[in-house]
Amino acid sequence: MIRRSTVALASVFVCLLSALPAVRAAEVIELKTGQKLEGDVLKETETELVVDVGVDIVRIPIARVKSRQAQAASDKPAADTKSEKHEIYSTADLPVKTIKELALKFGEGVVLVQTPSGLGSGFILDERGHCVTNYHVVEQETRVAVTIFHKNPNGEFVRRRIDDVVIVALNPYFDLALLQVPVQKDIKFQHVYLAHDNDQREGDEVFAIGNPLGLERSVSQGIISTRNRNMNGITYIQTTTEINPGNSGGPLFNLRGEVVGVTNMKLLFSEGLGFAIPIAYVKHFLDNRDAFAFDKNNPNTGFRYLEAPRRRNFSVVPAPPGK
Repeated sequence: MIRRSTVALASVFVCLLSALPAVRAAEVIELKTGQKLEGDVLKETETELVVDVGVDIVRIPIARVKSRQAQAASDKPAADTKSEKHEIYSTADLPVKTIKELALKFGEGVVLVQTPSGLGSGFILDERGHCVTNYHVVEQETRVAVTIFHKNPNGEFVRRRIDDVVIVALNPYFDLALLQVPVQKDIKFQHVYLAHDNDQREGDEVFAIGNPLGLERSVSQGIISTRNRNMNGITYIQTTTEINPGNSGGPLFNLRGEVVGVTNMKLLFSEGLGFAIPIAYVKHFLDNRDAFAFDKNNPNTGFRYLEAPRRRNFSVVPAPPGK
Protein backbone atom coordinates (compact mmCIF):
# COMPACT_ATOMS: atom_id res chain seq x y z
CA MET A 1 0.00 0.00 0.00
CA ILE A 2 1.29 3.49 -0.88
CA ARG A 3 0.63 6.14 1.79
CA ARG A 4 -0.54 9.65 0.95
CA SER A 5 2.51 11.21 2.59
CA THR A 6 4.77 9.21 0.26
CA VAL A 7 2.81 10.35 -2.76
CA ALA A 8 3.02 13.98 -1.57
CA LEU A 9 6.79 13.77 -1.13
CA ALA A 10 7.16 12.20 -4.56
CA SER A 11 5.08 15.00 -6.09
CA VAL A 12 7.26 17.63 -4.44
CA PHE A 13 10.39 15.87 -5.73
CA VAL A 14 9.01 15.79 -9.28
CA CYS A 15 8.15 19.49 -9.06
CA LEU A 16 11.66 20.31 -7.89
CA LEU A 17 13.15 18.38 -10.79
CA SER A 18 10.91 20.08 -13.29
CA ALA A 19 12.08 23.44 -11.97
CA LEU A 20 15.74 22.68 -12.62
CA PRO A 21 17.44 24.38 -15.54
CA ALA A 22 18.25 22.62 -18.79
CA VAL A 23 20.69 19.74 -18.53
CA ARG A 24 24.28 20.66 -19.22
CA ALA A 25 26.93 18.58 -20.88
CA ALA A 26 28.11 15.51 -18.98
CA GLU A 27 31.11 16.08 -16.74
CA VAL A 28 33.68 14.02 -14.87
CA ILE A 29 33.86 15.34 -11.29
CA GLU A 30 36.86 14.39 -9.17
CA LEU A 31 36.49 14.67 -5.40
CA LYS A 32 39.26 15.58 -2.99
CA THR A 33 39.07 12.02 -1.66
CA GLY A 34 40.20 10.72 -5.08
CA GLN A 35 36.81 9.37 -6.17
CA LYS A 36 35.32 10.30 -9.54
CA LEU A 37 31.72 10.76 -10.61
CA GLU A 38 30.41 10.93 -14.16
CA GLY A 39 27.05 12.50 -14.92
CA ASP A 40 24.99 15.44 -16.09
CA VAL A 41 25.13 18.57 -13.94
CA LEU A 42 21.49 19.55 -13.46
CA LYS A 43 22.04 22.52 -11.18
CA GLU A 44 24.94 24.48 -9.73
CA THR A 45 24.84 26.85 -6.77
CA GLU A 46 27.50 28.54 -4.64
CA THR A 47 27.49 25.62 -2.20
CA GLU A 48 26.65 22.45 -4.15
CA LEU A 49 26.25 20.62 -7.47
CA VAL A 50 23.16 18.59 -8.35
CA VAL A 51 24.32 15.72 -10.58
CA ASP A 52 22.37 13.01 -12.43
CA VAL A 53 24.61 9.91 -12.32
CA GLY A 54 22.14 7.74 -14.25
CA VAL A 55 20.67 5.66 -11.42
CA ASP A 56 20.23 8.47 -8.90
CA ILE A 57 20.52 12.23 -8.39
CA VAL A 58 23.20 13.27 -5.91
CA ARG A 59 24.15 16.56 -4.26
CA ILE A 60 27.88 17.28 -4.00
CA PRO A 61 29.19 20.09 -1.78
CA ILE A 62 31.44 22.46 -3.73
CA ALA A 63 34.03 22.26 -0.95
CA ARG A 64 34.55 18.54 -1.72
CA VAL A 65 35.17 19.03 -5.45
CA LYS A 66 38.79 18.88 -6.58
CA SER A 67 38.29 19.26 -10.35
CA ARG A 68 35.69 19.16 -13.11
CA GLN A 69 36.17 18.17 -16.71
CA ALA A 70 33.58 18.28 -19.48
CA GLN A 71 33.16 15.19 -21.67
CA ALA A 72 33.35 15.32 -25.43
CA ALA A 73 29.97 16.05 -26.96
CA SER A 74 30.46 13.53 -29.77
CA ASP A 75 28.24 10.42 -29.65
CA LYS A 76 31.23 8.33 -30.65
CA PRO A 77 33.66 8.08 -27.71
CA ALA A 78 37.26 9.00 -28.36
CA ALA A 79 38.26 5.55 -27.07
CA ASP A 80 36.64 4.02 -30.13
CA THR A 81 39.73 5.09 -32.07
CA LYS A 82 41.57 2.36 -30.12
CA SER A 83 39.27 -0.33 -31.45
CA GLU A 84 40.81 -3.38 -33.03
CA LYS A 85 39.07 -4.95 -36.00
CA HIS A 86 39.30 -8.72 -36.39
CA GLU A 87 37.91 -10.71 -39.29
CA ILE A 88 34.31 -10.86 -38.07
CA TYR A 89 34.34 -9.07 -34.70
CA SER A 90 35.82 -5.99 -33.06
CA THR A 91 37.35 -5.20 -29.68
CA ALA A 92 37.73 -1.75 -28.14
CA ASP A 93 38.66 0.15 -24.99
CA LEU A 94 35.41 1.97 -24.23
CA PRO A 95 34.73 4.52 -21.47
CA VAL A 96 32.70 3.63 -18.40
CA LYS A 97 29.07 4.75 -18.67
CA THR A 98 25.77 4.15 -16.95
CA ILE A 99 23.73 1.06 -17.77
CA LYS A 100 20.97 3.30 -19.10
CA GLU A 101 23.35 4.87 -21.63
CA LEU A 102 24.92 1.56 -22.62
CA ALA A 103 21.59 -0.22 -23.06
CA LEU A 104 20.43 2.59 -25.32
CA LYS A 105 23.65 2.51 -27.36
CA PHE A 106 24.20 -1.25 -27.72
CA GLY A 107 20.66 -2.58 -27.30
CA GLU A 108 20.22 -2.33 -31.05
CA GLY A 109 22.92 -5.01 -31.45
CA VAL A 110 20.97 -7.60 -29.43
CA VAL A 111 18.54 -9.78 -31.39
CA LEU A 112 15.80 -12.35 -30.86
CA VAL A 113 16.63 -15.76 -32.36
CA GLN A 114 13.65 -17.94 -33.33
CA THR A 115 13.35 -21.55 -34.51
CA PRO A 116 10.28 -23.81 -34.92
CA SER A 117 11.00 -25.29 -31.48
CA GLY A 118 11.70 -22.17 -29.42
CA LEU A 119 13.51 -18.86 -29.06
CA GLY A 120 16.60 -17.33 -27.56
CA SER A 121 18.84 -14.29 -27.84
CA GLY A 122 21.95 -13.32 -29.78
CA PHE A 123 24.14 -10.35 -30.67
CA ILE A 124 25.51 -8.90 -33.90
CA LEU A 125 29.28 -8.92 -34.48
CA ASP A 126 29.71 -6.89 -37.68
CA GLU A 127 27.99 -5.08 -40.53
CA ARG A 128 27.80 -8.32 -42.54
CA GLY A 129 25.34 -9.77 -40.04
CA HIS A 130 27.47 -12.35 -38.23
CA CYS A 131 25.67 -13.19 -35.01
CA VAL A 132 26.54 -15.26 -31.91
CA THR A 133 24.02 -17.33 -29.94
CA ASN A 134 23.99 -20.60 -27.99
CA TYR A 135 24.23 -23.97 -29.68
CA HIS A 136 21.22 -25.26 -27.77
CA VAL A 137 19.09 -22.42 -29.19
CA VAL A 138 19.50 -23.73 -32.76
CA GLU A 139 20.29 -27.37 -31.96
CA GLN A 140 18.91 -29.78 -34.60
CA GLU A 141 17.33 -26.89 -36.48
CA THR A 142 17.90 -25.64 -40.02
CA ARG A 143 15.20 -22.97 -40.20
CA VAL A 144 16.31 -19.96 -38.18
CA ALA A 145 14.86 -16.45 -38.08
CA VAL A 146 16.16 -13.36 -36.30
CA THR A 147 14.23 -10.32 -35.12
CA ILE A 148 16.31 -7.15 -34.97
CA PHE A 149 15.38 -3.93 -33.19
CA HIS A 150 16.57 -0.89 -35.10
CA LYS A 151 15.96 2.78 -34.38
CA ASN A 152 13.74 4.83 -36.65
CA PRO A 153 14.40 8.55 -37.29
CA ASN A 154 12.43 9.35 -34.10
CA GLY A 155 14.82 7.26 -32.00
CA GLU A 156 12.22 4.56 -31.31
CA PHE A 157 13.02 0.86 -31.60
CA VAL A 158 11.19 -0.92 -34.43
CA ARG A 159 10.99 -4.70 -34.83
CA ARG A 160 11.93 -6.46 -38.05
CA ARG A 161 11.88 -10.21 -38.54
CA ILE A 162 14.48 -11.59 -40.96
CA ASP A 163 14.12 -15.16 -42.24
CA ASP A 164 16.60 -17.42 -44.05
CA VAL A 165 19.33 -16.93 -41.45
CA VAL A 166 22.38 -19.07 -42.27
CA ILE A 167 24.04 -21.31 -39.68
CA VAL A 168 27.81 -20.83 -40.16
CA ALA A 169 29.39 -22.85 -37.35
CA LEU A 170 28.40 -24.89 -34.30
CA ASN A 171 30.35 -25.82 -31.19
CA PRO A 172 28.23 -28.11 -29.00
CA TYR A 173 31.01 -28.52 -26.44
CA PHE A 174 31.10 -24.84 -25.47
CA ASP A 175 27.42 -24.29 -26.39
CA LEU A 176 28.15 -21.70 -29.07
CA ALA A 177 26.75 -21.07 -32.54
CA LEU A 178 27.64 -18.57 -35.26
CA LEU A 179 24.86 -17.34 -37.56
CA GLN A 180 24.79 -14.91 -40.47
CA VAL A 181 21.78 -12.64 -40.89
CA PRO A 182 21.07 -11.56 -44.50
CA VAL A 183 22.15 -7.95 -45.05
CA GLN A 184 19.25 -5.49 -45.37
CA LYS A 185 19.44 -2.74 -47.98
CA ASP A 186 17.73 -0.13 -45.81
CA ILE A 187 19.24 -1.00 -42.41
CA LYS A 188 22.82 -0.93 -41.19
CA PHE A 189 23.44 -3.51 -38.49
CA GLN A 190 24.55 -2.12 -35.13
CA HIS A 191 27.28 -4.38 -33.76
CA VAL A 192 28.70 -4.80 -30.28
CA TYR A 193 32.33 -4.90 -29.12
CA LEU A 194 33.99 -7.85 -27.42
CA ALA A 195 36.20 -7.33 -24.38
CA HIS A 196 39.95 -7.61 -24.94
CA ASP A 197 40.62 -9.91 -21.99
CA ASN A 198 38.96 -11.75 -19.15
CA ASP A 199 39.96 -8.98 -16.75
CA GLN A 200 36.68 -8.81 -14.82
CA ARG A 201 36.83 -9.56 -11.12
CA GLU A 202 34.47 -10.78 -8.43
CA GLY A 203 32.14 -7.96 -7.45
CA ASP A 204 32.34 -6.14 -10.80
CA GLU A 205 28.98 -4.91 -12.06
CA VAL A 206 27.61 -6.46 -15.23
CA PHE A 207 24.29 -6.47 -17.05
CA ALA A 208 22.51 -8.61 -19.63
CA ILE A 209 20.16 -7.74 -22.49
CA GLY A 210 17.96 -10.51 -23.87
CA ASN A 211 14.50 -11.90 -24.37
CA PRO A 212 13.57 -13.91 -21.24
CA LEU A 213 10.35 -15.87 -21.81
CA GLY A 214 9.91 -13.84 -25.00
CA LEU A 215 9.90 -10.47 -23.19
CA GLU A 216 11.91 -8.59 -25.77
CA ARG A 217 14.92 -6.40 -24.96
CA SER A 218 14.81 -6.96 -21.20
CA VAL A 219 17.74 -5.55 -19.22
CA SER A 220 18.89 -7.15 -15.96
CA GLN A 221 21.75 -6.09 -13.69
CA GLY A 222 24.01 -7.95 -11.28
CA ILE A 223 27.59 -8.59 -10.28
CA ILE A 224 30.16 -11.26 -11.03
CA SER A 225 30.01 -13.83 -8.24
CA THR A 226 33.05 -15.69 -9.51
CA ARG A 227 34.83 -15.58 -12.84
CA ASN A 228 36.06 -19.19 -12.88
CA ARG A 229 33.29 -21.58 -11.84
CA ASN A 230 34.24 -25.07 -13.02
CA MET A 231 31.35 -27.18 -14.32
CA ASN A 232 32.00 -30.39 -16.27
CA GLY A 233 35.51 -29.29 -17.14
CA ILE A 234 34.49 -25.89 -18.54
CA THR A 235 35.05 -22.58 -16.78
CA TYR A 236 32.00 -20.30 -16.54
CA ILE A 237 31.35 -16.80 -15.25
CA GLN A 238 28.90 -17.03 -12.35
CA THR A 239 26.73 -13.94 -11.98
CA THR A 240 23.79 -12.66 -9.96
CA THR A 241 22.34 -11.13 -13.14
CA GLU A 242 18.85 -12.56 -13.65
CA ILE A 243 18.89 -15.11 -16.48
CA ASN A 244 15.82 -17.02 -17.65
CA PRO A 245 14.84 -19.19 -20.63
CA GLY A 246 15.01 -16.87 -23.63
CA ASN A 247 18.15 -15.10 -22.37
CA SER A 248 20.25 -17.94 -23.78
CA GLY A 249 22.79 -16.66 -26.30
CA GLY A 250 22.53 -13.03 -25.25
CA PRO A 251 25.48 -10.83 -24.25
CA LEU A 252 26.73 -10.17 -20.73
CA PHE A 253 28.17 -6.63 -20.72
CA ASN A 254 30.56 -4.86 -18.37
CA LEU A 255 30.09 -1.18 -17.51
CA ARG A 256 32.05 -0.17 -20.60
CA GLY A 257 29.56 -1.85 -22.92
CA GLU A 258 32.02 -4.61 -23.85
CA VAL A 259 30.75 -8.18 -24.06
CA VAL A 260 32.50 -10.28 -21.41
CA GLY A 261 30.43 -13.44 -21.81
CA VAL A 262 27.48 -15.21 -23.45
CA THR A 263 24.65 -16.08 -21.07
CA ASN A 264 23.65 -19.72 -21.39
CA MET A 265 22.13 -21.23 -18.24
CA LYS A 266 20.95 -20.89 -14.65
CA LEU A 267 20.40 -23.32 -11.80
CA LEU A 268 16.77 -24.40 -11.54
CA PHE A 269 14.74 -23.47 -8.46
CA SER A 270 17.29 -20.82 -7.51
CA GLU A 271 17.72 -17.07 -7.89
CA GLY A 272 20.88 -15.14 -8.62
CA LEU A 273 22.78 -18.18 -9.91
CA GLY A 274 23.29 -17.51 -13.60
CA PHE A 275 26.19 -18.52 -15.80
CA ALA A 276 27.88 -17.17 -18.91
CA ILE A 277 30.50 -18.50 -21.32
CA PRO A 278 33.70 -16.39 -20.93
CA ILE A 279 34.68 -14.22 -23.88
CA ALA A 280 37.99 -16.10 -24.30
CA TYR A 281 36.05 -19.22 -25.35
CA VAL A 282 33.89 -17.13 -27.68
CA LYS A 283 36.85 -15.54 -29.47
CA HIS A 284 38.59 -18.91 -29.78
CA PHE A 285 35.43 -20.31 -31.40
CA LEU A 286 35.15 -17.36 -33.79
CA ASP A 287 38.83 -17.40 -34.74
CA ASN A 288 38.68 -21.16 -35.45
CA ARG A 289 35.15 -21.31 -36.86
CA ASP A 290 36.28 -23.34 -39.89
CA ALA A 291 36.90 -26.27 -37.57
CA PHE A 292 33.24 -26.16 -36.53
CA ALA A 293 31.77 -25.33 -39.95
CA PHE A 294 28.15 -26.30 -40.42
CA ASP A 295 27.05 -28.23 -43.50
CA LYS A 296 23.28 -28.62 -43.77
CA ASN A 297 23.76 -31.72 -45.93
CA ASN A 298 25.86 -33.46 -43.29
CA PRO A 299 24.02 -34.36 -40.07
CA ASN A 300 27.30 -34.78 -38.21
CA THR A 301 28.64 -31.24 -38.62
CA GLY A 302 30.65 -29.47 -37.29
CA PHE A 303 33.65 -31.67 -37.61
CA ARG A 304 33.87 -34.22 -34.83
CA TYR A 305 36.56 -36.69 -34.01
CA LEU A 306 36.11 -40.24 -32.80
CA GLU A 307 37.54 -41.14 -29.43
CA ALA A 308 40.84 -42.95 -29.51
CA PRO A 309 40.52 -46.74 -29.08
CA ARG A 310 40.99 -47.93 -25.55
CA ARG A 311 44.17 -49.68 -24.62
CA ARG A 312 43.79 -53.45 -24.54
CA ASN A 313 44.67 -55.29 -21.34
CA PHE A 314 46.76 -58.39 -22.07
CA SER A 315 46.92 -60.92 -19.26
CA VAL A 316 50.33 -62.40 -18.63
CA VAL A 317 50.28 -66.21 -18.35
CA PRO A 318 53.18 -67.54 -16.28
CA ALA A 319 55.40 -70.10 -18.00
CA PRO A 320 55.10 -73.74 -16.85
CA PRO A 321 57.72 -74.85 -14.29
CA GLY A 322 60.95 -76.06 -15.73
CA LYS A 323 60.73 -74.12 -18.96
